[in-house]
Parts: sequence; C-alpha cells; structure tokens
Amino acid sequence: MPVKIRLARRGRTKRPFYHIIIADVRSPRDGRFIEKIGSYNPMTKPATIDLDRDKAFDWLSKGAQPTETVKAILKFKGVLYRKHLQRGVKKGALTQEEADQKLQEWIDAKEAKVAARFEETRKEKEAFWKMVSGEAKAPKAKAASEEDAAPFREDATPAEEGAEAPEAEEAAPVVEEAPAAEVTEEAPAEEAAPAEEAAPAAEEAPAVEETKEEAPVAEAVAPAVEEAPAKEEAPAAEADDLKKIEGIGPKISEHLSEAGIATFSALAESSVDKIKEILTAAGPRYAVHDPTTWPMQAKMAAEGKWDELQKWQDESDGGKPID
Repeated sequence: MPVKIRLARRGRTKRPFYHIIIADVRSPRDGRFIEKIGSYNPMTKPATIDLDRDKAFDWLSKGAQPTETVKAILKFKGVLYRKHLQRGVKKGALTQEEADQKLQEWIDAKEAKVAARFEETRKEKEAFWKMVSGEAKAPKAKAASEEDAAPFREDATPAEEGAEAPEAEEAAPVVEEAPAAEVTEEAPAEEAAPAEEAAPAAEEAPAVEETKEEAPVAEAVAPAVEEAPAKEEAPAAEADDLKKIEGIGPKISEHLSEAGIATFSALAESSVDKIKEILTAAGPRYAVHDPTTWPMQAKMAAEGKWDELQKWQDESDGGKPID
C-alpha cells in the first residue's frame, strides 16, 4: 500500500491551518488518514510548525513519500538531515553518538533563529499599534530579499521566516524649520525703523544695521517656510487601506475610491444603499457582495478601535455577523 506524508486542510474560510498526516494515496485530501504527526499554520509570522520528528523519521524510513510542501517542512525541522546522518552511521563514517550530537546542535541553532523571528514579529506588532494610536511613526518597509520572497522551494525553508522590517529612518521634519518665520516677522522692523519720526539718535543706528544683516537670513529661510504648507497638504489626500474592512478586496477598494470613498471616515458616513449602487455599477460579480457591516467597521477603523474591530472580524463570517 503506497503511503504519502501530506497536508490535510482545516480551519474556516481565509483562516486555514493544516494537519501533517500519514495517509493512503487513494484517500481524499481531507478524508481518512492513518496517523497525524504534526500541524502547520501558515497564517502566523513566522509560520508555526509542530512536528513529531521521531514519527516523521520512522515513516520516512519505512518508505513513505512526502509531498513537495511537506518535504520542505521536513527539511526545515531537520528530519531529512537526520536521515542523511543515519546513512553516514550505516557506512561507518561516524558513530551514533556523533550523529545525535550534530543533529541536536543543528536543531538548537534552528530553533534559536525561529525564536528570534517570533521576537521580531512581536516588536513589529507593538510598533504598529503605537503607530495607529499616534504614539510612534510607522516603520518604513524594506524590500524583501530573494530568499524571503521565495515561499516554498526545495532548497529553501518554509514561509515561517518572514521578511525583516528594519526600523524606520526618521525623516528630517521640515515643519520644525517653521520657527524661522520669527525671523521673517522681524524683517518688517527694518521698514518700521525709518518710519519713526524724530528718531535719528546715534544709539539706535546700530540696531537698524543689525536688522539689515539679519534680513538676508530671513530671505534665505523664507523659501523653506513657503514650501512647508505644500508638504503638509499632500498627506491630507492620502487614502486609507479599505482592504482592512472584512469583505472588501482590492478591486472593490478601487471601485469605492473611484466613487469618492477612499477613507474610513467617508465609508463610515456612506449609506448602505449608496455602496450597493457603486457595486451594482461595477458589475454583477460585485453586486452580490453584502456591504451592510462596512460602514460600521469603517467607523471603528476611523476612530482607531483596532482591537474592537479585530475581535468583531474574528467572530464574524466573512464580514457577516454570526447568529
């Protein structure tokens, strides 16, 4: 009886996780299986893998054939490396104690890297919640490397090692140069000085000269002050990521933006009938969507109630409340 080591899908829509099972090749994907040896959750960052290495090695030694995805998981967890060491033990290249020691050192190093990844993810989440609550700036995302971009290759680890997001470089705030406007406000003093009558005193003359010397500084800084309002007005037109609303995908987000609904506030103030008209005009494939809860979700997002929104989305079914 040919046996495969493969994945069996579990979980609800858009929230999958998988059981690593031993099953007959004739059984359906989510049907009967011989034994469960672990689980795999790709929705976390990095992905969570729980595998019984001894059982996996035992079935692999008996001739069970893993699928491509499971093969990458076995390689990442060190099962294939253990099989390689056992070949060396059979050939007499090394002893069993040496093989066990090398395997344990390899596993410890790999687990340390995975733990470091989880710690980085925890810090990224803390920085994100500080950013949305107004306590910190958003980190600048760095382009992922080729190794991080490749999800599952035979010579690569599974997707549990996510791309690193380095700390954002603090941009030099142009708005802080605004105090230079005080110098520009002093510039009119040069015009006011000659306007005073009966003030030809010799003591006041140096003060007029000082203002003349400071005037070029005001002229040099003035362009930066004039440019500041233009840079401040640009972010005001930035659109929110409407895909954070449960039930809204990339295409629906584009149609809403074209109709003038590009922010959470605009979506929260829109009526359900208006949204349905936009979806109907976009085509029959979009008209079947139910936008009843979208304004409510957008209102929570606009008010920064991310925890409450996340809790509601977890308890809902694709943007629809569960009775």
